[in-house]
Amino acid sequence: MNIFEKDLAGMPLDGKSPEVAPIIEIIKATQRLVARLNSGEKSEEEVRELLAQITGRAIDPSLWLLPPFYTDFGRNIHFGKNVFVNSACTFMDRGGIHIDDEVFIAPKVNLITINHDINPFNRNTTICKPIHIEKRVWIGVAATILPGVRIGENSIVGANAVVTKDVPPNSIVGGNPAKLIKTIDIAQYAPKG
Repeated sequence: MNIFEKDLAGMPLDGKSPEVAPIIEIIKATQRLVARLNSGEKSEEEVRELLAQITGRAIDPSLWLLPPFYTDFGRNIHFGKNVFVNSACTFMDRGGIHIDDEVFIAPKVNLITINHDINPFNRNTTICKPIHIEKRVWIGVAATILPGVRIGENSIVGANAVVTKDVPPNSIVGGNPAKLIKTIDIAQYAPKG
């Protein structure tokens, strides 16, 4: 198992270990690309091209992302189709971020897949867990999604919410920590026919 596979698998990694050097090199390269993405005026096509370089994969032409955009690693972000990401979002993606189709992400949203060891004498150790945002989710302004969380399809995360555990499909959550506010009656809204 290489260092990238260990990181994605959630294995604890010592940030001071030479083994982590390949991750650090990608982070440095990603920061140069993020700086380019966030400097000057860019067309939607230019934004998608830079995102393709950051993620290392093709970006669907239906994605619309408004810079500035921040990410640490970049290679573990997966965007679906018809995704909208508003400005000033931060995706810390070493654990993997999967965003399904038709997701709306408001300004200043934080998707954080990395954590540090609780042991104060071992804080250089990082542990990653993935985030998965399912179809048609709407994440409100300045919400924070923490490592290991899955947001079920059609759900809404309220503004400034801090999501620490999975959100069931068709739910509205809010607060810190986020709690269920309401269940969406999806039958009421589903397309007819």
